[in-house]
Amino acid sequence: MTDKIALITGASRGLGAALAEALCSSHHIVAVGRTTGALEDLDDRIKAKGGEATLAPMDITNPDAMAQLCRSIYDRWGQIDLWAHTAAHAAPLSPADHMDMGGWEKSVAINLTATGRLIGFVSPLLKKDSHALFFEDSQGGQKFFGAYGATKTAQIALARSWAAETLKTGPKVHILTPAPLATALRARFFPGEDRAALAPPAAEAARLLQSLNL
Repeated sequence: MTDKIALITGASRGLGAALAEALCSSHHIVAVGRTTGALEDLDDRIKAKGGEATLAPMDITNPDAMAQLCRSIYDRWGQIDLWAHTAAHAAPLSPADHMDMGGWEKSVAINLTATGRLIGFVSPLLKKDSHALFFEDSQGGQKFFGAYGATKTAQIALARSWAAETLKTGPKVHILTPAPLATALRARFFPGEDRAALAPPAAEAARLLQSLNL
C-alpha cells in the first residue's frame, strides 16, 4: 500500500470521484461523500486500478462526524499528503429577490460554513509540503446564481486567505479553475447545454493534477 494519503471531500461523483481515481495509483484515498452507493462504485473502480480506498459516507456539515474522521485519520496515518475539497451544493437558480431561503441556508452550510470548519479540522493533518486543493467557479455574480455564486465565491475568498497565510509555512494551498465539466452539478444549472462540448471529469482531473506536478 502507498504511504501517501489523499483526502477527497465530495468524492461521490464528478470531479471529486475523478480526482480520487487519478490519484489512487500513488495515494491511499480517503473518500468522503453522502451517497454510500456512489462511494462503493468508486471503491470498485479504484480497486480495478490496483488502488485502495477508505470510504467515509458522511455529511460534511456534521461537525462531530468530520472531527471524528480527522481524528481517525490522525490515529491511523498521522498525516495526509493531499486534501481536495470538491463538495458543493447547487441551489436552484432564481432571481436574487426570489431566492428560496432553504436553498440559501443549505448553500451557506455546505459551500461556506463546512469549508471553514474543515480547514480547521484538516490543517493539523497537513505537512509543510502537503497540498490543499480548492476549485474556483466563474458563476459568482452572474444572474440567477445568487445562492451558489455568493457562497462559492466566499469559499474561494476564504481559501485565498489561507493560501496567503501559509505561503511560507505550508501547506501549499492551490486555487484551481476547472474547465466546464460534464457533471450532474452543471447539468442542474444548464439542462439544455450540449454536453459533448464539456470536459470529461477524468481528463480534467488529470490536467489539473499535472499542472501541479502531482
